[in-house]
Amino acid sequence: MFIDLSPLKKNREFRFLFSAQTISQLGSMMTYVAVPFQVYELTKSSLWVGLISTIQLIPLLLAGLYGGALADAVDRKKLLVRSEWGLFFCSVFMTLNCFLPNPSLVLLMILAALSSALTGIHRPAMDAILPQIVSKAELTSTSALGSLRYAVGAVAGPAIAGVLIAHVGLASTYGIDALTFLASIFLILKMKAVPLPSSQQKANLNSIGEGLRYAINQPIILGTYLVDIIAMTFAMPIALFPQLADEFQQKKELGLLYAAIPLGAGMVSLFSRPLDRISRQGAGVILSATAWGIFISGMAFSPSLQWMAFFLFLAGAADGISAIYRQTIWNEVIPTNIRGRLGSLNMLSYMVGPLIGNARAGGMASASSTSFSILSGGIICTVLCFASIWIFPKFWRYERSMN
Repeated sequence: MFIDLSPLKKNREFRFLFSAQTISQLGSMMTYVAVPFQVYELTKSSLWVGLISTIQLIPLLLAGLYGGALADAVDRKKLLVRSEWGLFFCSVFMTLNCFLPNPSLVLLMILAALSSALTGIHRPAMDAILPQIVSKAELTSTSALGSLRYAVGAVAGPAIAGVLIAHVGLASTYGIDALTFLASIFLILKMKAVPLPSSQQKANLNSIGEGLRYAINQPIILGTYLVDIIAMTFAMPIALFPQLADEFQQKKELGLLYAAIPLGAGMVSLFSRPLDRISRQGAGVILSATAWGIFISGMAFSPSLQWMAFFLFLAGAADGISAIYRQTIWNEVIPTNIRGRLGSLNMLSYMVGPLIGNARAGGMASASSTSFSILSGGIICTVLCFASIWIFPKFWRYERSMN
């Protein structure tokens, strides 16, 4: 019933990688809350909060595609370390910006874009390393642990950020994020060397194109991307959280909204062992994405932030199931020699949707209202995700080999 912890107990390299990413993600989730909070404080506009996502999108796309090619061409462990050094310095400059008499919105936007680009290099390398250090039998367990890691960081990070922002300020929040990257780098360096990619292809447009062609010609992989992008593009409400807290005059409850989705995902991960017995994982992704849209729609009828957090918790549980199945499918289907490039597409699939979705939500809320933005997006998401049963029939019928 409970999550399988055996990979952490038996596998030294996975234990170091898992610990490193748990620590750095905790800090990153603090900054994830601090940046939009600071933008809203400087501008008092959800449109600007949504624009942060738009500004982060292009660097993520470009660096993500190139980062995947790099992960198939160079030492993946070194690539992880170097990208985390870059993220460390971004957090340091965000800290220094807070000490200016008038903190610069432009500088904050530039640093957010640069952090997004570095994340685009970091994530494919991390995803590509994982199947090299764990056995095939451990893939679902490590996917569930990864989901739990994300949930813990995404629950604790916003909660800590809310306390720090309220009591000691934004500078301390960014500064602690910088320190978490130092701890993560130390742990990654303790890992043994990871074998170099066997193909050793050069990181260029040809290798990027090869990865894109492979994904397009694999309906199972393509299905994992498109269903999640549909769900997140139309039903991602996070850009509205600062405005919702302002409208309900419950600014102290802001962290509750940010924590609710990952808390739901974390509960699913904690009790994830039965998910390993389900073979129809394509259907699981589609139905989970549909449930996400239904629960996000429920937010529009909520009389308080606490009720909104309840629906976000349910939505997070649905997304947690989808995430575990998508990660398992990727780890089982994608060959090792192309895993870096496909890892970049995996990353883009679960990050591009939320970035576009936040821009959509912020823009629509500015043009109408937060309730209309949430409800209309949730309904469109529900309809399109359910229609994916017929739009992506091969993905719907996909069954994982249970041998």
